[in-house]
Amino acid sequence: MKPKFKTLEAWHQAELLMQPALIRLVDNIRSQVEPTDWKATYEEVQTPIPGYVLCLERNGEQHQFDLWEMCYKICFRDYTPTHAPGETTEVDIDTSLIEAETGEVAWQELEVKAKRVVTEVLAGLKLGTMSLD
Repeated sequence: MKPKFKTLEAWHQAELLMQPALIRLVDNIRSQVEPTDWKATYEEVQTPIPGYVLCLERNGEQHQFDLWEMCYKICFRDYTPTHAPGETTEVDIDTSLIEAETGEVAWQELEVKAKRVVTEVLAGLKLGTMSLD
């Protein structure tokens, strides 16, 4: 899925937010996965668009998560992914992630949303350590 921006300003806001969102995303993944027995790796992919996939593995169980899709959930308001090839979706920038006075990244708000998105995405995995039962 490729996001479609309503205005040139929205495009510039997305440019401002995407790299910081990716950095906060990866750090939050690390902090939530590291204390568990899941093994996290990243794979570079070329389709549907170049990017990276988070691969989690434990005891033969495997899950993959598209990092761009997770970044979109952080940067865009009410983002719902579509997986139709070549489809574009019009998106709204989450402007609460941008300081109104300076136009810079609102780091605290970005951190809070990144943490929430990672928690939501990984919620179904039971990230706790391995049990012996």
